[in-house]
Amino acid sequence: MKTNMAVIDRIVRTLVAVLVAIGYFTGVLSGTWAIVLGIVAVVFLLTSIVGFCPIYALLGISSKRAKSA
Repeated sequence: MKTNMAVIDRIVRTLVAVLVAIGYFTGVLSGTWAIVLGIVAVVFLLTSIVGFCPIYALLGISSKRAKSA
């Protein structure tokens, strides 16, 4: 599996996941929105750890810079 996410993309996804977790644990997020955003946060966190986004792969895009030869 080849990585298709740039470092900044991975950092942003991790920050979003952390913000959702903070919102949940402080009681700002609750109910259905908390569940939906929690699932999205987990997916963001997993994809940022691995460096591979399946949606990017399906669409044939990459946020990584192409290596210059």
